[in-house]
This record gives sequence, structure tokens and C-alpha cells, in this order.
Amino acid sequence: MASGLDYRRLDGNTKSEDRIRIVREFNSIQEINICLVSTMAGGLGLNFVGANVVILFDPTWNPANDLQAIDRAYRIGQYKDVKVFRLISLGTVEEMMYLRQVYKQ
Repeated sequence: MASGLDYRRLDGNTKSEDRIRIVREFNSIQEINICLVSTMAGGLGLNFVGANVVILFDPTWNPANDLQAIDRAYRIGQYKDVKVFRLISLGTVEEMMYLRQVYKQ
């Protein structure tokens, strides 16, 4: 990561006891600028009300997974405007997945 940015990371290798600590720190410590969260590793019940930007760059075939990832920032207690960005390259499998998601919704 860039120097000077404090961040947290939550992925499939993160121990379950560390997950709650990571989320709590991200939501409460303003100096933590970034929290990288794997869509599938995030799990149910995680609230990222400290986030105001959600970036999806690896869509799944199931639109519910991506919607759940977005909804982690839209929780009770969220006072910030949340922006969502989807990074998709034209002519790729990710584009086909995204179009399928739109169709399913």
C-alpha cells in the first residue's frame, strides 16, 4: 500500500476472532483510510459504517453476493453518503457476469 495510509485487510485467511476487531477498528478509528474486504470472506452481519466508498472489482455469478457486499456499508448508524463503483473491463468474463447480474435483478 501507499506509504502514509493506514489500512486493514479482511480475507479468507483472516482468523474469525480478528474479523470483529478489524471491523471495529475500521469503523471507529478515523486514521484508518482503507479496509480491503474479500466479497466472499466478509460474511454475514459485518457492518462497515465507517465506509463511504465501496469498490467492486471482482463480480460473482450470484448478484446477492455483490449486493451483500454493498449493503455492509448501508447499515443503521451510517451517516455518510456512500458511493459504489464497479470496475469492469469491456469484453471480459467480468462484463458477462455483470450483465447476467443485471438480468437476474
